Amino acid sequence: MISTNRYFSAADSRAAIADHYDALDPFYRKVWGEHVHHGLWATGREDKDEAIGALYRLICDRIQVDTGERICDVGCGYGALARLLAREFDARVTGLTVSRRQWEYAERSRARDSRLEFMLRDWLENALPGDCFDKVVAVESCEHMHDKEKFFQEIYRVLRPGGRFAVTAWLSREDPGRLEERLLLRPICIEGRLPSLGSACEYQDLIAKAGFCAFSFQDLTDRVRRTWTMCIRRFAARTATDMDLMKKLFARGFHNRIFALTILRLWLAYRTGSMRYGIFWGSK
Repeated sequence: MISTNRYFSAADSRAAIADHYDALDPFYRKVWGEHVHHGLWATGREDKDEAIGALYRLICDRIQVDTGERICDVGCGYGALARLLAREFDARVTGLTVSRRQWEYAERSRARDSRLEFMLRDWLENALPGDCFDKVVAVESCEHMHDKEKFFQEIYRVLRPGGRFAVTAWLSREDPGRLEERLLLRPICIEGRLPSLGSACEYQDLIAKAGFCAFSFQDLTDRVRRTWTMCIRRFAARTATDMDLMKKLFARGFHNRIFALTILRLWLAYRTGSMRYGIFWGSK
């Protein structure tokens, strides 16, 4: 079973995650854009936006999005997926994030679209009514949850009967070795503000424990690992030519600069198989 607080306490976790995304906001948006997620490559010739779009289309396919549905986006980031759901499916989307910078950007980008609602709120204390959403999506946000059991319990609680969910997640390999833990997984968690990483089997146990009887899993590691090769190239190119980013990166007191090293660790972790990536989906 996944340790719920392997590296951070609950309070420290929320504060650390918010600080991480707020402090690194200019890097995320200038290097990777408003879509702060992995891309899904089929040929390797796609650009990053095409690859991220492919991931979003896969999610929509797995949850079988229908016109006009009510959808919750857990850890919505800058609101890019929420805006796509509203634009292409006329969905009413509620997005949650703990990052004030992300929330402010999502609110500005909403452009008064009444179908979109963004909340500066912790998913584990979301206070949303039960049985109120047709679909729930969580794209690379469960890694940041200090209580992953409650993360899935809350998805089950807010879904209406028959509603569907999809969760994409950074994962560890099954039973990683001590050297992998010490050199890759533990530093990635600490530097990336991840309370813990679970394996695919551990997540499936939590999904079943939350009450879901019908669910599936697909390993996407081979199709997403190119993300980190592109991140390294784009990060190096952008920081070398953008003086504002360069000054921020080397400013005294900027304690999040370690994330530059984390990008390299992530690249290596995917290359060695220490980290995996997959999508879980199912229905209530």
